[in-house]
Amino acid sequence: MNVYSDINCIKGVGPKTKKLLEECGINTIMDLLIYFPRDYKQFTNCISFKEGKDKEEIILRATVKDIKKDVRTKNGKNISTIIFSNEEENIKCKWFNQSYIKNSFVLNEEYTLKGKINIYKGEKILLNPKVIKSTPINENESIEPIYSLKEGLKNTTISKLIAEALNNIEVEENLPKWILEKHSFISLDKAIRNIHFPENKALLYEGRKRLKYQELFTYSLKTNMLKSVRNNNKGISFNISSSLNDLKKQLPFDLTNAQSKALREILTDQKKDIIMNRLVQGDVGSGKTIIAIISSFNVIMNGYQVAFMAPTEILAHQHYEETTKILKNFNLNIKLLCGSTTSKEKEIIKKEIKEGTVHMVIGTHALLEDNVEFNNLGFVITDEQHRFGVMQRSKLINKGKKVDSLVMTATPIPRTLSLYLFGDLDVSVIDELPPGRQKINTYFIKSSEKERAYSFALKQINEGRQVYIVCPLVEDNESLDLTSVENLYEEVKKYFNEIPISILHGKMPPKEKNNIMDLFKKGEIKVLISTTVIEVGVNVPNATLMIIENAQRFGLAQLHQLRGRVGRGDKKSYCILIGEIKSDITKRRMESIVNSNDGFFIAEQDFKLRGGGEIFGFKQHGEEEFILSNIIDDIELFKSANEDAKSLWESNNLLDKNIINYILNKLDRDSRYICFN
Repeated sequence: MNVYSDINCIKGVGPKTKKLLEECGINTIMDLLIYFPRDYKQFTNCISFKEGKDKEEIILRATVKDIKKDVRTKNGKNISTIIFSNEEENIKCKWFNQSYIKNSFVLNEEYTLKGKINIYKGEKILLNPKVIKSTPINENESIEPIYSLKEGLKNTTISKLIAEALNNIEVEENLPKWILEKHSFISLDKAIRNIHFPENKALLYEGRKRLKYQELFTYSLKTNMLKSVRNNNKGISFNISSSLNDLKKQLPFDLTNAQSKALREILTDQKKDIIMNRLVQGDVGSGKTIIAIISSFNVIMNGYQVAFMAPTEILAHQHYEETTKILKNFNLNIKLLCGSTTSKEKEIIKKEIKEGTVHMVIGTHALLEDNVEFNNLGFVITDEQHRFGVMQRSKLINKGKKVDSLVMTATPIPRTLSLYLFGDLDVSVIDELPPGRQKINTYFIKSSEKERAYSFALKQINEGRQVYIVCPLVEDNESLDLTSVENLYEEVKKYFNEIPISILHGKMPPKEKNNIMDLFKKGEIKVLISTTVIEVGVNVPNATLMIIENAQRFGLAQLHQLRGRVGRGDKKSYCILIGEIKSDITKRRMESIVNSNDGFFIAEQDFKLRGGGEIFGFKQHGEEEFILSNIIDDIELFKSANEDAKSLWESNNLLDKNIINYILNKLDRDSRYICFN
């Protein structure tokens, strides 16, 4: 057995379990080992049951004193009761609908139990405790891993399979000795074992730290690799086309100074015979797309093809509409390729791309498919680049030879972080908004005052405007107390009697999402209740009000992105944040977004105020480069990993070079953890 062995080589994995594991993305032993716990349950080693607190998770050692007869309640539940003793006190344990449990116990035998204390009508009981077979109580038994599960798959199943795998293999070290010594890291094998089965809190911390570093180091090594490849390989030297002047004359507006500066930097890169790899970072509404269109036009005029990849179909459609509108007088063949494109259309478009008759193709992840082949690809644009992993960008770039690359983001990134996150990129910043862009008045109100927000929304609609209402999740999450789209729809209908309302969320089929957005753009839908699927790039000039429920749950940069969906026309626009302020940090964060429309300032505030904040929303997107790491929380570790990766890459040490080659050869196996042998 090795880490690349199929999962069914583990004892206990039959066809049914294998299918459930595959639904979780677990196909090999390695997949299983890096299926890390999403959380941990901490059990207190209980000395005195009497002093235990309600809902406290405990672990204790006790002897069976009495096995009671089962009792059936009025509602049909079966209750099994067993009395235990630990010499000082009696401990009553109850199980619901588990009549077989009595067969697991023998009078006067001693057992180790894990369970939750419940106080019911003044009586303290241990509810549904589990039996631990090993004795005596070990420290690792007080920390229990909790895994993300699909229906039909149990937490104990995952734990048993991981334990079985670790009993049969040893995870080989894959970092240079000098890195391990420099940071006093535990071995990779020990880290893997302790993230799944912590011996104690200290080793759990050390294991997570080591594996976080592994993610950040690998990411940094990849960015160093990409930058080195770019700098050491000749690129395409594009001429500056005289047709650019014709295009600029036809634009319905003048470029801002910041746009002109970014465009000059891109065109200068295009002239060089070095591969361009540039990030354009601009605030919401700063006009990045027109820069992408103009620079694409120059590449097309040089006889090359352009690929423009967006993270959502909504955004891809929007880019397609804007590009065809801007370039309509130049007789160019521009195509849209998305997941919802019909099979017949896809076949035709792919054929034209391969033959070279398509000048520019705009699409989603569909562009990454192996059978999308270009005739003469010269320029790749990735919008909202944080939605795509490094290797996804590389896959698209590698569909051509010596291709220039431009990535764009409307998510302002703190300068400190961007040095490490975008190590392979040159950066252009558009920090100026075009004339006419509205300042959006922003307000924060308590949930108890939300009627005011919806009354104001009705007023806006009666004046001919449209409204966005955003909530974080598609379904209710009781633990976070968030409002789902469906429930919110039912709640707000009473405010908008006979007014066309619709729902939009990421779980909808692409065709349905596109249809709803088209109806909203046409003004046939007046109120759009949505998740953050509308966060990026959506442009409806008649929408003048953004209402965000549970606003305290979002990162500031994401709130700023959402706010940027309004204020795109000539009418005054507003953003109302609804939520609860339960801490000083939340208060200061909400004050930052209310008092400023500057995305770069807001990003810096989020970075300072919310160490555990999510610059990119609830989760990392795209290739999910980081499973454990939080690029804000772990900025110092990121800095160290980045420096080490750079040192390793630049090293002339033969041993280090061999390690780099070993690592790079394994990157296709797993882009985060390099290799376990």
